[in-house]
Amino acid sequence: MKIVADNKIPFLRGVFETAGCEVIYAPGRETSAEMVCDADAVITRTRTKCGKALLAGSRVKIAATATIGLDHFNTAELDEIGITWCNAPGCNSSSVAQYIASVLVTFGNYSGKTLGVIGAGNVGKKVINTARILGMNVLVNDPPRAEKEGGEGFVSLDEIAEKSDFVTVHVPLEYEGDHPTFHLCGSEFFRKMKDGAVFINSSRGEAADTSSLLDALKSGRISKCALDVWENEPDIDRELLERADAATPHIAGYSLDGKANGTVSIVRAVARKLGIEALHNWDCKGLVPLPDSGTRIVIPAGASDIEAVKYAVLYTYDVMRDTRDFKSSPEKFEELRGNYYVRREFPAFQVENAAEGAAEILHDLGFMVV
Repeated sequence: MKIVADNKIPFLRGVFETAGCEVIYAPGRETSAEMVCDADAVITRTRTKCGKALLAGSRVKIAATATIGLDHFNTAELDEIGITWCNAPGCNSSSVAQYIASVLVTFGNYSGKTLGVIGAGNVGKKVINTARILGMNVLVNDPPRAEKEGGEGFVSLDEIAEKSDFVTVHVPLEYEGDHPTFHLCGSEFFRKMKDGAVFINSSRGEAADTSSLLDALKSGRISKCALDVWENEPDIDRELLERADAATPHIAGYSLDGKANGTVSIVRAVARKLGIEALHNWDCKGLVPLPDSGTRIVIPAGASDIEAVKYAVLYTYDVMRDTRDFKSSPEKFEELRGNYYVRREFPAFQVENAAEGAAEILHDLGFMVV
């Protein structure tokens, strides 16, 4: 059997080869119809568009993406031509929650404030839990879930805008249907936001209208903004980049733990589809490296609970590191993503010397506290 795979998917090299498969590794943007015509499976990330143009007439049985998002998959076309497709839902949800935690402790003054969460799927639910652990009040907007589960626990988009000190967006990109998310946060939404509120988007750049967001920043309606996603990636609006307080190149979900989860998910799915029994329960335990900084965090003596939490969170991931790199070289959008450093999530780290209150918070966030 033959498999064509994105060459940036971590821990994948050598896996299918153990089962006798031929695997062609190529950059996602360079994967072509000619390349996949005689393949049995295609394993991708976000830069490969999968639909009829790529796969019609091929012998591909399954197209798998090691990501949560499916924007790059035309699932209707794949269904039409009889190709099984799958993604890795929830694989990097903890990574995005870590990113949001880094933004919150960096911007400061979050305890007791209200966080409005737009979209409460796999990622949104992790963010909600993180915010509550940090002592925030949380408002949730998710119309599809509200329709299925009843309105209790959910609020309108207007209420999110009007009552939230921080707003964070975690929606898929939908252009049509009952609940489109394209430009969900537009001029009307930003006009209704509380003066001085903070806007965070780590879902899809098109969920927020760039010009309306810029207007809100210029007018001071929004005091700060953190953006990991942008319209027209990688050719993003440079003025918005300049004005964003935290700006990163679509890497919120780029912890190695999240990537490993995605790889495990799609390896198992492809193996099941192709009948490779030896890989049905494959995992990559022991393959994920540790960060250069080490995994032992010693809280400074005398630190308050808020200071201790900030110290530990930023030890694992400092959003301003990525911001500095990106703002200094925005033309390297894809390079910064493709050569991302080793970033591990909270459970990989051991915390020492934390006072009782901070220790409880850090434990609940997922740290190993001793």
